[in-house]
Amino acid sequence: MNPKSYLLIPAGAVLVLSLAGCGAEPAATPSPQAVATDTSTPRGEDAEHADEAGQEKAGHDDEAGHDEEAGHDEAEEGAEPVRMDAAALEAAGIKLATLDARSLSEPLQAPGEVLDNAYGTTLITPRVEALVVRRHAKLGDEVAAGAPLVTLSSVEVAQAQGALAIAEQDWKRVQSLGREAVSGRRYQEAQVTVEQARATARAYGLPGTATGRSNGEFTLTAPHAGRLTEDAFVVGERIEPGRTLFRLVDEAVVWVDATLPAEQARRIAIDSTAQVVLGQVRLPGKVVQRAHRTSENTRTALVRIEVANEGDRLHGGDYVEVYLDAGGGSDPQLAVPTAALVQLEGENVVFKETDGALAPVAVRPGPVVGDHTVIADGLVIGDRVVVEGAYVLKAQMLKAQLGEGHGH
Repeated sequence: MNPKSYLLIPAGAVLVLSLAGCGAEPAATPSPQAVATDTSTPRGEDAEHADEAGQEKAGHDDEAGHDEEAGHDEAEEGAEPVRMDAAALEAAGIKLATLDARSLSEPLQAPGEVLDNAYGTTLITPRVEALVVRRHAKLGDEVAAGAPLVTLSSVEVAQAQGALAIAEQDWKRVQSLGREAVSGRRYQEAQVTVEQARATARAYGLPGTATGRSNGEFTLTAPHAGRLTEDAFVVGERIEPGRTLFRLVDEAVVWVDATLPAEQARRIAIDSTAQVVLGQVRLPGKVVQRAHRTSENTRTALVRIEVANEGDRLHGGDYVEVYLDAGGGSDPQLAVPTAALVQLEGENVVFKETDGALAPVAVRPGPVVGDHTVIADGLVIGDRVVVEGAYVLKAQMLKAQLGEGHGH
């Protein structure tokens, strides 16, 4: 072979390889090492700027979180005291009072019925069978003690009148003769006879002495002053012994029976005060009796009040409203009006005045008696607190807090 031919072969091979490389370049697949290099995070100036931006954002987030926690902690610290002058307090309806120990009582309202005072009531009845001859009084009359009410006639009374007249006459004659003129037996018999005749007359409702008449008529009179509230007969009617002709009631004092649940009735003390209301009429009374028996059907009990019936305003059968004091105690207690207690941040608070400012004070409430609540802890005697308008003050305080929150 020609030496020049050996020299041309390498050159041609190089040219072929160069042309082949140029034609396959667009379809070449990057090697795995190249792919890893392309997806790696650049560590140049751009990467540093990105890291600084991320750190700055995280710093702002942390700062915002700290602000939120600070605001929450500030809210938990409690409301700021409120300062209001006298004019502002009056305009808001807020009133203050100085605390002092007091005896508490709870007013209870109950329905009641007026009853005749049994201790001032008398039934006018004959003690023997008799006929009504004439009446001297009628229903509704107010009579004085000793006033005639009705005249009756009876055969038995006629016999008793006659026996009494004879016995008294005989007794006078024996007394005039004396013990020297008559025997002791005769003297004693006359005395016993007249005493028996007088006892029989009184048993029939007659005077204890003879009146000189033996016609069987006798008059029933009023044993005490009062009003005739019952009249149950007519003239000419035959009346059996014990039948009521008149009901005589002393209405100067009446009873009122109040009906209460048994558990409330037990709290009413004897001799405690009461108020009886009928329309526009209000009369004071006193508890005189508490029932010792509870109704099986209604589970209620009666409390009896004695009322001085001024002006004759109450009458038997009237329905009234009764106001009783219950829950009273002999030991004074520190208490506030129940309306003075409000809920603030989950606690029972009372607004207390300190250095001219009103601030909520957490308290531990005790029993509720009427419209007051006993304060077991948190306040002392002499503290000046809000007793009216606590809810208005609470609203103003919360409004002020909301305003501060928007300011942040």
